Amino acid sequence: NNLYGLFGVEEMLDKHLVLLSSGELRRFQLVKALLSQPRVLILDNPFIGLDASTRTLLRELLERMIRAISLQVILVLSRVDEIPSFITHVVPVEGLVCGEKMERNAYLCEAKNVQNLKMNASVKFPRFVPLNDLCQEEVIRLNKVTIRYGERTILKDLDWLVHRGEKWALTGDNGSGKSTLLSLVCADNPQSYACDIAMFGRKRGTGESIWEIKKRIGYVSPEIHRAYLKNIPAIDIVASGLHDSVGLYVRPKPEQRSVCEEWLDVFGIKELKDRSFLQLSSGEQRLVLLARAFVKDPDLLILDEPLHGLDTSNRSLVMDVIRVFANREGKTLIMVSHYQEEFPECMTHSLHLKRN
Repeated sequence: NNLYGLFGVEEMLDKHLVLLSSGELRRFQLVKALLSQPRVLILDNPFIGLDASTRTLLRELLERMIRAISLQVILVLSRVDEIPSFITHVVPVEGLVCGEKMERNAYLCEAKNVQNLKMNASVKFPRFVPLNDLCQEEVIRLNKVTIRYGERTILKDLDWLVHRGEKWALTGDNGSGKSTLLSLVCADNPQSYACDIAMFGRKRGTGESIWEIKKRIGYVSPEIHRAYLKNIPAIDIVASGLHDSVGLYVRPKPEQRSVCEEWLDVFGIKELKDRSFLQLSSGEQRLVLLARAFVKDPDLLILDEPLHGLDTSNRSLVMDVIRVFANREGKTLIMVSHYQEEFPECMTHSLHLKRN
């Protein structure tokens, strides 16, 4: 019960798993693992998707457990800067000292040198399609939007206006409604048409189809990643972004397939184009889904924690791609992150959600 309270699980107990945000689901899974009272605890990227206060809480709790019951902890981490102070040894999977066990401080010194070298790498960008002149000045308008599930209020009387060309940083603790808000924008939420929402200057429910909305939006999120269980080649995953399908239902034309290959190349994974999506690592899958979000050069790009599970060099690469996209005239960006340093310097506006 104490763990439930510490991680805020009690407030999630009446929610269906499919309604949990990625951060809430991660908190639930962590508590489940800790309640099993293990002697050896293996956690794969436990900090991703968690807000800052929950990350701090988890680090402190693990340190206390290590001291109290001699718990042996093995962390699999993509980010060097997330190695907690209680970790004594590091085994790099690749890099300068592949396979060797190093003292923590010695490894951090080596890793910093590698990080500095990789961040200077140049990025090759694809050709972009011409700017959509039909894009209205108002991209998103929400008027007094309230979302409830039973007795739980997720969003209450939310007003939000996004103009063409703005770059929004969307922040908030786990469970504050960020994923719900984005699902409304993308018309994925069942309550989308019950709310006063306008997209690209057109009021929701006045005759437009979901696909007319989606064709102008590129979107990636932990929820999409979690739901994408298609055993098809990576290039077909990217091509599905051209038609906003989960899976490839429309065979791409040769020139479209060429654009898909270009975007895979941008993210450094062109050689994986024919590899089954389910055979890729989690980080490689995230890069494929990012290519899927960018492939149609959308008017509105929504990136919900786009750097999830990426190592240092790939985080740097993706951040460069985001900067180039966002700095183009008329392109609108909404980005979610629990790490302030991940937001590019071009962000012009911010929206912080609080839990009701």
